[in-house]
Amino acid sequence: MSTSAPALPAPPQDPRTPQELAATVRAFAARRALWEPLVRFTTPDRWYHRLDTGAEHEVWLLTWLPGQGTEIHDHGGASGAFGVVRGTLTERSFAPPEAGTTRGPGVRSLPTEGLRSFGPRHVHEVTNRGEQPAVSIHAYAPALTTMSYYTEIAEGRLRLDRTDPVEK
Repeated sequence: MSTSAPALPAPPQDPRTPQELAATVRAFAARRALWEPLVRFTTPDRWYHRLDTGAEHEVWLLTWLPGQGTEIHDHGGASGAFGVVRGTLTERSFAPPEAGTTRGPGVRSLPTEGLRSFGPRHVHEVTNRGEQPAVSIHAYAPALTTMSYYTEIAEGRLRLDRTDPVEK
């Protein structure tokens, strides 16, 4: 009788939709032997490492010490997904600035195995508000080339601060 381990899911070859990117994140999260030995925690900035790139996507491993987080940002027109594989992250999501909305940001907590996918106009901030380090896997399509950063000015409305190229 064979006791071989079950086959791990294969990520989609060129994911393009938020749902395909979520499947890619799940597939990489299941491959712990691939990413777990790479995990590093650094200060003052978060640590990150690109795990995979294809013609239409890229996958990143990120680590978050307590208190570390992002600025409010978008992904330069890319769709994306991220999943927490260790710890808990908090996401605040905002309406795009061109929406002119006056609603406040949506807030969600993503514990281990929590997953979030989004389309090309998504604007958010991600933070480790917990007491334990966190690790997450992110997938984007197309690969990131620029990211725009924002300041919350009032009632969830945003002001564009800058757009930066993404370092590879």
